[in-house]
Amino acid sequence: MQSIDKGLFTAFAGLTLFGLIMMSSISVAGSFDVTGRNDYYFWRHFIYVIIGIPIFLITLKTPSETLKKLSIPIFLGSTLLLVLVLTIGESFGTAAKSWLKVGPLSFQPTEVAKVATIIFLSAIFSNGRNNAHSFEKGLIPFVVVAAIPIMLIMGQPDFGSILVLSTIAASIYFVAGANLKHFFGGVGVAMLAILIVIFTTPYVRTRIQVLLNPELDPLGAGFQVKQGLIAIGSGGLFGRGFQNSIQKFDYLPEVQSDTIFAAISEEMGFFRILILVGIYLYIGYRGLTIARNAPDTFTQLMATGLTVFIVGQTFINIGVNLAILPNTGITLPLISYGGSSLWATFAAFGLLLHISSQTHNKSRTRRFI
Repeated sequence: MQSIDKGLFTAFAGLTLFGLIMMSSISVAGSFDVTGRNDYYFWRHFIYVIIGIPIFLITLKTPSETLKKLSIPIFLGSTLLLVLVLTIGESFGTAAKSWLKVGPLSFQPTEVAKVATIIFLSAIFSNGRNNAHSFEKGLIPFVVVAAIPIMLIMGQPDFGSILVLSTIAASIYFVAGANLKHFFGGVGVAMLAILIVIFTTPYVRTRIQVLLNPELDPLGAGFQVKQGLIAIGSGGLFGRGFQNSIQKFDYLPEVQSDTIFAAISEEMGFFRILILVGIYLYIGYRGLTIARNAPDTFTQLMATGLTVFIVGQTFINIGVNLAILPNTGITLPLISYGGSSLWATFAAFGLLLHISSQTHNKSRTRRFI
């Protein structure tokens, strides 16, 4: 085995450490509200990182051939967990019933489903040359496999995760060699489905309306939009300084998770936040380079899906904080509070770095199949 991609590992480790540092600042108000201490979320996030390390090491050491052989049970297991969420899941005060509780721990099977879908779709489209281009062996398997977790997640409902999962699945299908007529036809159907959801689901419609005009509900649905923009604008070019955010005190909802980017922007300022965004872009570049140089179709497709998962979720979160996208409840990878999301991201980096150890030393151009 060759050495792993050192640049990607450095970005992964650096963002994990940065997330811990920022959690010690951003989460103080929320922690105090929960326990009367200001370090509650920091220590829980620290424990999540410690638990995530063996997850990262296991996925880093797992042979790709083993993942491919186990792709069906992995996908079926994640589907079963999503079914259990609909029957015995808990909401913990949120709009979506997304958690399963096991003893003192709770986790979101949706995060497991993202990684499982990447592995399963990659296995399907790596089993035959140009299968993805056909209707029977390409479009139909893609629609069926993607629809199973998406429909189950819709029952929670968690539209942010649906957006992430749809983007992941579409990227794997496209890179596998999808017929462009089938691909863009599917995009059209998906857009139509989104419009139907918007017009038939009141709270989704409200989020869209508030995104366009926060003043429609300034103390309700529009509150997060306005406060997030205030936080980002207040940071100016150089920020208020570490621990000096004002908006984190009762102004930004779920500041330790969904809106942490806005609070970090307030403390760091425009120039420093550009560095953070640049690191995520670098992860995307390294991930796609690993995909291009992957030793076989399965690892190529899996590296593509894993990269889109990490970077796609990042920019959906940033888009929500910048009021470009409606509120979706999506975390910022490696930085936001949330064990399930953190562990899924650790697993994604472990798998991606394992693939990097199998790539050729010299970059080569590889035709997508």
